[in-house]
Amino acid sequence: MKKLKIVIAPDSFKGSLGAKEVADAIEKGLLKAANGKVELETVKNPIADGGEGTLATMVEEKDISFVEVTGPQGAPVTAALGFTEDVAVIEMAQAAGLTLVEPLLRVAKTATTFGVGEMIKYALDKGLRRFLVTVGGSATNDGGAGMLAALGGVFCNKSGKSFVPMGATLCEIETIELSGLDSRLKGCDFTIATDVKNTLYGDKGATYVYGAQKGANEKDLADMEAGMKHYASLVETLGGKKVSDIEGCGAGGGVATPLLAFCRAQIVSGIEAVLDITNFYEHMKGADFVLTGEGKIDVQSLYGKAISGVAKGAAREKIPVVCFVGCIGSDKDELKALGVSDVFATADIAPSAEYSMAHADILLEELAKNWLSSFLS
Repeated sequence: MKKLKIVIAPDSFKGSLGAKEVADAIEKGLLKAANGKVELETVKNPIADGGEGTLATMVEEKDISFVEVTGPQGAPVTAALGFTEDVAVIEMAQAAGLTLVEPLLRVAKTATTFGVGEMIKYALDKGLRRFLVTVGGSATNDGGAGMLAALGGVFCNKSGKSFVPMGATLCEIETIELSGLDSRLKGCDFTIATDVKNTLYGDKGATYVYGAQKGANEKDLADMEAGMKHYASLVETLGGKKVSDIEGCGAGGGVATPLLAFCRAQIVSGIEAVLDITNFYEHMKGADFVLTGEGKIDVQSLYGKAISGVAKGAAREKIPVVCFVGCIGSDKDELKALGVSDVFATADIAPSAEYSMAHADILLEELAKNWLSSFLS
């Protein structure tokens, strides 16, 4: 009997199914089609683009912990973080997310990443030394100073008084003392996942690109930019290396700054981080097909979203990629030119868009069954 190995690596269908549910539905359809006709090996590898929602995609529910930490405006929040094998998966937005603050109460200059540091410390206490930190959707612009303070860094002003800096008070830092920094950080590796290319400061830096949407007015922006430059100078002098001009350092209000300066850390694209942590490249070895998908696919999907990473990875191994999607926003030939062998949409077999959304699992199962049946015939 013929053998077939298929890797199933979809993103979520937003508003309909999570990535794991999409993978389950596709697998069901494949198993129905394979029944007695082929010896089928399926490997489910649900993915995300490295932004918000990555935690739920990458980590089994049983491996998610909840911890009370300091929220972006100082009030306690319950944050979720996950553990997959020997990696702690930390979503910055869980502790410092913009969605944690009511729109009218968003004030970038007083927001803190202290809770992100508390999440890292919690994972350290659990014995973790490898971290995937997904950066995005933050309410903060403190350059990661709050996070550093939570991990033992001490900031003092001109009077010698210690304080936890925020965006508005970065300019008040006179000294940074690291003697109390958690010693366990020396043995840690941080992968910072972001698709943002902004540097820490400047016209395309954290403050001027994202500050306004976080509740900063023009004066706030100018003050925070000056503070960020001052803070960066201190951090870089102390760390002995330039980090402020690294692409992505400005993501999440500059949260990666102290990790890049004082720890073993690297910034990678969100999808690349996810594919690496989920062992996608290992799973792909010996595969005959890679099946992926998301709610809507178009050329833009292949230039920055999760599918692009899957398609590029599969192309390197010359493995055909088939997409199962909710709807197609581009000409199929355009998509094929970018490395997708074929695309099938639930909208094509659903009586309405509403039905397609409500019954995506059933429709995906049917599409997968029909595709494999056709391939085997």
